Amino acid sequence: MPVSLRPRVPLRLSRVALVPVAPVVAVQAWRLKRYTPRLADAAAPWSGTEPGPDPIRLLVLGDSTAAGVGVASQADALPGNLARDIAAHTGRGVGWTAIGRNGATSGEVIAEFVDEATASEYDIVFLSVGANDALTIRSRGAFRRDIRTLLSRLRAASPSALILMSSLPAFSRFVLLPNPLRFNLYLHSRSLEAVARAAVATMPGVHMAPPPPPYTEGFFADDLFHPSAIGYRDWSRFAVDDAVARGLL
Repeated sequence: MPVSLRPRVPLRLSRVALVPVAPVVAVQAWRLKRYTPRLADAAAPWSGTEPGPDPIRLLVLGDSTAAGVGVASQADALPGNLARDIAAHTGRGVGWTAIGRNGATSGEVIAEFVDEATASEYDIVFLSVGANDALTIRSRGAFRRDIRTLLSRLRAASPSALILMSSLPAFSRFVLLPNPLRFNLYLHSRSLEAVARAAVATMPGVHMAPPPPPYTEGFFADDLFHPSAIGYRDWSRFAVDDAVARGLL
């Protein structure tokens, strides 16, 4: 990580650190939103199967990464890759379902999708939220409440499920983002991730992945923001390998 991106203020003050540069950040954010290509969701179907015995029921819930933004098909997005990697490690089949929306914050996932996500029971739930909470500079308290609500609802619907939560994006590595926007998004995402990890640590059967390794060449889609097919593949392998190494799969 470049020295210039190392946080020099306490993470709990990430929103306070934004105040002096707020006008510049606001202009940078507006320009990015206006000029960055808006990629479509992955095409339907948003459910599928990986052949094998005794199928594992997998739910992928969250924001644009659950919606497969950046690739044409969910088979090449997070759900399809997770299903293949889980099947390879367990020797079992996988039936997967994706639920989510591009741009959704954790609160919006609760409001719009948690009822659907908890209508069926699953064996593994992969939760990917937080990027849009960082982008909208939501407070630590609001994010903490949302994560606890999401995890509690998912646990009540699937009492025996392994719940895996992704770490937040490493915004410090997003070359698309200019500074000071990049630094402040990095700082605030670290702050939100810290409270999410604290919440996860109190709940049995829930695990939050460690921060990702450096993104490989070709990780990003054409918008330089969402993962490409290579990015989703690498992300899935990292998450599943981590769960296997910890004895969770």
